[in-house]
Amino acid sequence: MLQTFLIAYDLNKGETSSEYKRLIDQIKKLGSWAKPLESTWFVVSESSASEIRDHLKKFIDSNDELLVMNVTDDDWGTMGVDKKVTDWMKRNI
Repeated sequence: MLQTFLIAYDLNKGETSSEYKRLIDQIKKLGSWAKPLESTWFVVSESSASEIRDHLKKFIDSNDELLVMNVTDDDWGTMGVDKKVTDWMKRNI
């Protein structure tokens, strides 16, 4: 079933334009997409949030931050996001 996901990221410590391009290319390959903000995307996919996260984390460094959130329902996955934020998300989404 197709669902819509919000993908947001912060690439830290002086990432190069080629590293951004590599991640952006992978986001665009996921399905139909829109880019509402600088580091924020909406993507339509049959994958789950955790599957998208696991795929995209191969294209970023371990010190980077990644948020993948199903905006169709409460299915979401994060990497490198502060525990206070993920606790808030668990209570409010």
